[in-house]
Amino acid sequence: MPQRHKAATIYLTALLASSVLLPDCVAAQRPVLITVDAQAASGPLPPVWTFFGYDEPNFTYMANGRKLLEELSDLSPSPVYIRTHNLLTTGDGTPALKWGSTNVYTEDAAGHPTYKWTILDRIFDAYKDSRIKPLVEIGFMPEALSAKPEPYRHSWPSGPLWAGWAYPPRDYHRWAELVYQLARHLAGRYGDSEAESWYWEVWNEPNIGYWQGKPEEYHKLYDFAAEAVKRALPEARIGGPATTGPASPEAAKFLRKFLEHCARGSNYATEGSGAPLDFISFHAKGSPRLVEGHVQMGIARHLQDVAQGFEIVASLPELRHLPIILSESDPEGCAACSAQNHPENAYRNGPLYASYIVAVEPRILELADRYKVNLAGVLTWGFEFEGQPYFAGFRTLATNGIDKPVLNAFRMMGLMGGNKLNAESTGALSLDSILQSGVRQDADVGVMASRTDRQINVLVWDYHDDEFPASDAALELLVKGVPGDDPILVRHYRVDSRWSNSYSLWETLGSPQSPSAEQYRQLEAAGQLQLMASPQWTRAQDSTWRLAFALPRQAVSLIQLSW
Repeated sequence: MPQRHKAATIYLTALLASSVLLPDCVAAQRPVLITVDAQAASGPLPPVWTFFGYDEPNFTYMANGRKLLEELSDLSPSPVYIRTHNLLTTGDGTPALKWGSTNVYTEDAAGHPTYKWTILDRIFDAYKDSRIKPLVEIGFMPEALSAKPEPYRHSWPSGPLWAGWAYPPRDYHRWAELVYQLARHLAGRYGDSEAESWYWEVWNEPNIGYWQGKPEEYHKLYDFAAEAVKRALPEARIGGPATTGPASPEAAKFLRKFLEHCARGSNYATEGSGAPLDFISFHAKGSPRLVEGHVQMGIARHLQDVAQGFEIVASLPELRHLPIILSESDPEGCAACSAQNHPENAYRNGPLYASYIVAVEPRILELADRYKVNLAGVLTWGFEFEGQPYFAGFRTLATNGIDKPVLNAFRMMGLMGGNKLNAESTGALSLDSILQSGVRQDADVGVMASRTDRQINVLVWDYHDDEFPASDAALELLVKGVPGDDPILVRHYRVDSRWSNSYSLWETLGSPQSPSAEQYRQLEAAGQLQLMASPQWTRAQDSTWRLAFALPRQAVSLIQLSW
């Protein structure tokens, strides 16, 4: 067990006095039967959730940023990828909401390019130190290259977000040389083979205000960048277009036109046919709102974006085999919009965010199977913000070094691994039902299971779009085909209003904005993934293992059977 999980177990031992792993009876109103077939594997369970990102790259090397990078690296034995905006943005490295800079490119008085890598190296060194792989987002436009440099920096949220950093280059050949120098510098510092193992993506959301040019100008930007990356690193994986919201007709049109350009269009950089494309990226977002005083999530819109994007890729025979990365996939579209100013974002501090993530990820995998596309990654746009109040309601994984419940959802998924098992729940909603109307009537009590050589993992969630009180689900779990007669060690992890929840403890402590050293230690421990009780030894009967337990609304359980 990872060291952080051990620390959390010590904490919960003091917290837990009356809970038991196998209760004699469960009082709840919604009985649900969950069945897992331990002998029916359907291929490897891809760890697509090991991707994360954020706007402000300068947070990367700060104390809490480095702390969170280490925790993300520990999530899974599979590589963890990080994507950040503003890697080429001009500035002194001082971060702000939705802003960061590296100052890698300037020009002297005679107009000659000057490259300075100091800040960029701090970012990528932090990734290397934490065993993180970059998803290198090539953007935004340096001030000296921008076709409209003034005003260059935005003043969001007090003014417009789009400024000189979002414009096309005044010289595409200089843009290509910058990208070439970037790739060669990183390859020289970390090795060609390492840099070629990363993903390289051109720009961000060029179908909205992040790109103040025409679609054809983005094609040109992409062609020159892709040629430069391939010239520097022939085996590097280059992709795009990182468009957002393909469920809307205009966004779908932009994505399709870009893919057709890469497949058979005229290349602006080489004058040949088509453009290098090693993976396809687009973004999918939900749409929470405030309804009669409570938050109502919009999981249907999120999945509609995914479905439409997959459908577009699947319609192009030349490209449908390519890996797809949802390089942003979130409940909504503004990580830096706090719940204090946007009350519909109040889901972010508690277990609703965790249960949403766990409920949506298997549906995305199901959509990939439906459209027969190659899903490689699902990236959560969330990290941490320096200098902000505790639990201010930003879309983050941690607040002031304290992990939020959503990070424990990713810890649970990171513990899955192995081959996917056939699993069914009588409380699960169909994919088509959620695509059409979300989860607005009955809850979605779903399951995903996997198996390694000597371990079975069962992930169960009780999700609903509406955040209001509800009775617990009464679950009966049957794991069939458990091998052998050996004793089985059972671990039951939980994220809910009580377990693995630093926010609920913070509220119990009086919501301190200056917690004492002891309070901070308690909050750190509460932010780790917690067992509901000490691991227990049990046995299967007739190759079937059974567990009855109650699962609260917006809660997630991970049950692990080891022998």
